[in-house]
Amino acid sequence: MDIRAIIMAGGTGTRFWPLSKKKKPKQFLPIVSEKTMIEETVNRLLPRVSSTKIYTVADPDLTQTIGNLLPEIPKENRLIEPLGKNTAPSLMLATARIYLHSPKAVLAALPADHLIKNPSLFLKKLEAGASAAAAGEFLITFGIPPAYPATGYGYINFSQDDPLRYQNEPFYSVQEFKEKPDYEKARTFMEEGNYFWNSGMFLWQADVFAKKLELHAPSMFTYWKKILEATQDNDEAQIASIYEEIPSISIDYALMEKAEGVLMSKGDFGWSDVGAWSSLADIWPLDKEGNALRGESILLDSQNCLILNPNKLTALIGVKDIIVVDTEDALLIAHKSQDQKVKDVVEKIKEKGKVEYL
Repeated sequence: MDIRAIIMAGGTGTRFWPLSKKKKPKQFLPIVSEKTMIEETVNRLLPRVSSTKIYTVADPDLTQTIGNLLPEIPKENRLIEPLGKNTAPSLMLATARIYLHSPKAVLAALPADHLIKNPSLFLKKLEAGASAAAAGEFLITFGIPPAYPATGYGYINFSQDDPLRYQNEPFYSVQEFKEKPDYEKARTFMEEGNYFWNSGMFLWQADVFAKKLELHAPSMFTYWKKILEATQDNDEAQIASIYEEIPSISIDYALMEKAEGVLMSKGDFGWSDVGAWSSLADIWPLDKEGNALRGESILLDSQNCLILNPNKLTALIGVKDIIVVDTEDALLIAHKSQDQKVKDVVEKIKEKGKVEYL
């Protein structure tokens, strides 16, 4: 099969402020290993998808960074978005480019900043997902078996009856995409057993994607036709003009939630979206008190803390569940249970016009 990968690399990573900044967001940081997250994402694909069939989508500055980090990805595959307009426009732009060369190619749309602990199983599932996408007019997604009643993820409601099988992997019919629930609803989802976390990873055949837009998202299909024409003409000015008009919307809202023929495969390959500072406690090594540390530290009577402070000694006394992130221009101290609010801090900084901290 002709499998292509689209790496969505335009995110701002606000929940990892103050380390993640506009010029170097989360996906360009060595958060989970010594390599940046986008390098990890590309490297796990290479055993199955050659670098000539990997595409990235990001703004001009980040695309330049990608070129420096990943020179093996051809320049023509580093697609530039004139504006950040969420995942639907970026995936329409990338799918249009591939559609013009290979309309039957299967595209795997993948975030640049996810962790996969079992890459060999991931590639096996990816291959099976590509087979399913090529077998019929299906849109494919991976659902993550929930480890706890999370309120920070959307959920996929699927039917457990009569799954289709491709490469001996079951694919379940998606009934509905659910928004991020409150705790009680999330707990109910877990108890019912047919709700998985939405991973934000998708596969489709390029021409099927166009058909699904036309059938289920006609307003976006109008923009698709414009993007396709501008891409064929290599008209950057026209693409920029389209981006001025196109809605800022995720592919979930724009298409996946509306489309028929969506199948889900079980994403049991050790997935994490590394969505906030507290998630690193499950990734970084822990000391005997459950503390995750990067940088010289002395901790007395302190448990389950996370510290990133490579430039100076950090001392904690008698605290629990605290996050400390110290960079050259900002210091973050937060309770682990509140780390989703880091993005609210970023909004406050914008309101105050202190853009030098972003």
